[in-house]
Parts: sequence; C-alpha cells; structure tokens
Amino acid sequence: MKIEAITLNAKDTKQAEQFGIDRVELVSAMQEGGLTPSYGVIKTVLDTVRIPVQIMVRPHNFGFTYDETDLLAIKEDISAIRSLGGHRIVIGAITADHQVDEAFLTEVIEYAPDFDITFHRAFDQVSSQWEAYHVLTKYSKHVRRILTSGGKEKADQATKELQQLVALSHELDGPEILVGSGVTPNNLGTLHEKIGASQYHVGSGFRVNGSFEKGLDETKVASVKQILG
Repeated sequence: MKIEAITLNAKDTKQAEQFGIDRVELVSAMQEGGLTPSYGVIKTVLDTVRIPVQIMVRPHNFGFTYDETDLLAIKEDISAIRSLGGHRIVIGAITADHQVDEAFLTEVIEYAPDFDITFHRAFDQVSSQWEAYHVLTKYSKHVRRILTSGGKEKADQATKELQQLVALSHELDGPEILVGSGVTPNNLGTLHEKIGASQYHVGSGFRVNGSFEKGLDETKVASVKQILG
C-alpha cells in the first residue's frame, strides 16, 4: 500500500519524507488545479529528499487539450526536470472529443522514454474511462499509474467505478489506479474497503486545518498509515 501526498516546496516535501509518506506529487498553483513548479522549487526539492517525487507538468489551467506551442513548453519543462536529476512526471492530455490524446502521449514518451509517468486527472474528463484505460494500457511501460476520482468530482462519489477500474487494472496488468480527490484520513478506511486500490493520493486532507497555506499534519498522516497498516 502506497500513500502519495501533494507538496508545494522543499519544506513540505521534507515533512512528507519525515512523516513516512511513500511518494509526493510536486505542484505549484493549487488554486489553479496544480501547474508545473518553478525550476528553483524542483531543484531544492530534488536536492532535499530521497523519496520519489512526481513532478506536475502542466503549462496552464485552460483544460487538458494542448497545441504545438504547449507541447514545446512541456518538452522544455521535461528537459529542465531531467537536467536536475528528475525522472518522474505527472502529465495528461485529451483531445477535443474527450479521448486520450495518443499523439501527444507518444511524443512525450519518445522525448522522455526513461521517465516514470502518472497520467493525471485529465482521465476524469474522458468520454469513457473504460475505453481510455484500455488505451493507456498500451503505454503501461511508461504510464505506471493513473490518478483518478472515477470520473466524479470526489472519489467517494465514484467508489463503484473506482473498484471496477482497479479490477480492470488487475485483469489487464495495466497502469495502477491511484485514487485521489477528496481523500482524507476520515474517509480513507471506508474508501479502501469499497475500492481496494493499492495507492491513494491525499492533498488538503493531510494539511493543518485543511489548508495548503499550512504545513502537513503529522497526526493526520499517522492516522492514515495506521488505517492502511
């Protein structure tokens, strides 16, 4: 069982490591839904911790459909991450008709074939998650996991859909399902009983007073680790 936390800087990420969190997703601009962190933030984080750091690569908050200009910016960000010793990214793209953008994904993989990729919640905006999962399975050597709330705003609204995705991941031996959005210490035990995933993603649920302006709450992290054993 793995627990991933959202972090914004080196201080956050060091706390996550000290509190026993398995992996972090490093982002900026949470008020925009999470964008690519700055070069300086990425460098200080990678220089500070040893736990896996998945770095958000998202150039803007205008949806998840990207043009060639966006792709050029994304490649530059990936180059910067590589130059700093990073090799893990969180990324995703869909077409205008809400399918996985395979052309985009292929370009990213060809540009960074050695990277560990999380396909993010663009997956929650596809027309069919069942079909989209089959598509992403073709890229499972690179796309190791999919962050999703089952197509609903919050994971607790889609426990049946998430359980079915977990079952499909086992059936196809594809990307693992990383359950996120609205996951908290208070509901994680119930979510796990219903979904049975191997990975959970926690954002504000790990924060002091539930705020990204505050640090991580060690008591909340400890309670989750106790729940999941």
